[in-house]
Amino acid sequence: MTRKGVHTVANEPLVLAVDDEAGILRLIKLELTAQGFRVITAASGEEALQLAEEQRPDIILLDVVMPGMSGLETLRALRERWNIPVIMVTARDREIDKVRGLEMGADDYIVKPFGADEMAARIRAVLRRAAGVDAEQVVHAGRISVDLGRRLVRNDAGETISLTRTEWQLLQHLAANAGKVLLSGELLAKVWGPEYRDDLQYLRVWVSRLRQKIEEDPANPTIIKTLPGIGYLFQAEETAS
Repeated sequence: MTRKGVHTVANEPLVLAVDDEAGILRLIKLELTAQGFRVITAASGEEALQLAEEQRPDIILLDVVMPGMSGLETLRALRERWNIPVIMVTARDREIDKVRGLEMGADDYIVKPFGADEMAARIRAVLRRAAGVDAEQVVHAGRISVDLGRRLVRNDAGETISLTRTEWQLLQHLAANAGKVLLSGELLAKVWGPEYRDDLQYLRVWVSRLRQKIEEDPANPTIIKTLPGIGYLFQAEETAS
């Protein structure tokens, strides 16, 4: 694709679209290509895993309902191997399906039928937070340390705590602002993008997932504190350069 005479294909994000319906794949490829993305497609979970290994896409659009290996099974296999951002695509507008995908490590979801603009906006929002920010700082809280520069989280035994890409982005923003009250809308806008500012349930799901991994007692959190009706506070003990 050429813009103002400059060939920019190599710098455009590579999207892997996965769906068993050929017509949907053709439409996704057409729409996303027109919006400046490179697109490769797979018609099954098995093919998606092979392409993920060979092409290492920047993001994956993954249909939930597919014959053979389902989207959720494919997502599980992806998460065991790589930390590529994944947006689940589902025709089921049910909260339980969305939450299940998020709990298994999806970065976002989109419900069919969707428009080209919404699809592109969701992809860009996930890619924005996947890019992250660096900071030369180690933040200590409870029994964990958050190395913002090296993007690592360790417990007091020195073991690395595995986080999904979205969990890291949320923790990174909280830890980088340790001791400050962050409004829920501010967190949603900073981590996911301004289009998510009012999706408070979405934020609660991700905070709960993060607490399960970093809090000694997730039911009584001491690191990520909730300020009802306001937002969240990351309670740090100290920071170090």
